[in-house]
Amino acid sequence: MMATHSLNLLPKSFLPQLPTFTSLRPKLRQNLSIRSVFTGIVEEMGQVKDLGLADRGGFDLKIGARVVVEDVKLGDSIAVNGTCLTVTHFDTEEFTVGLAPETLRKTSLEELERGSLVNLERALQPVSRMGGHVVQGHVDGTGVIVSMEAEGDSLWVKVKADKALLKYIVPKGFVAVDGTSLTVVDVSDQDSCFNFMLVAYTQQNVVIPTKKVGQKVNLEVDIMGKYVERLLLTTATFSMNTPQENKS
Repeated sequence: MMATHSLNLLPKSFLPQLPTFTSLRPKLRQNLSIRSVFTGIVEEMGQVKDLGLADRGGFDLKIGARVVVEDVKLGDSIAVNGTCLTVTHFDTEEFTVGLAPETLRKTSLEELERGSLVNLERALQPVSRMGGHVVQGHVDGTGVIVSMEAEGDSLWVKVKADKALLKYIVPKGFVAVDGTSLTVVDVSDQDSCFNFMLVAYTQQNVVIPTKKVGQKVNLEVDIMGKYVERLLLTTATFSMNTPQENKS
């Protein structure tokens, strides 16, 4: 039986004692290998049943669900609010995933409490329809909801993001917010914000409308932008390091 906590109420001394590996982070961000793929189309909203320190010293997160456990196996990947996590235990009504310290540092999962709703999606199978866009479940960082305004039965949501992420977000492009594939409407570099609109159906089937202004959301930008940036940087570096006589 795991010790029950709200992860953001765990002793603050715990995470700082862990190695931050700051010097390794640029290399980690360059790793663009794809192990599991999602579409960003949420299959169901699950509910956090239990969370906190596990017997082995890590963190466990137990989630009540019905759809995503229908054909689950140990070791399968399930995106929880857009974070790709590995199933370590399951039955017909719930499943458990492990959380690494770096996952807590990088995502909004530390704000979860018992009873919190979460977006769930199983990893894509080769025969599945691609209803959204390519989502890896590798959260790039978090944003903060700065406004939520209704227009008819739709909901405008504005999110503030770090400029390092905002450069990959473009109007009419894709972004995964808490694992939900969404189309960006506008981007404001001046305010470091972007916005999107949720139609009535989406509002009823994802967790974003249940959140409040000031809360965090997980963000994963479109991987194509990162591939293009990496290619351009590599090409430019190669060009600069190539002797002039070889360029002709």
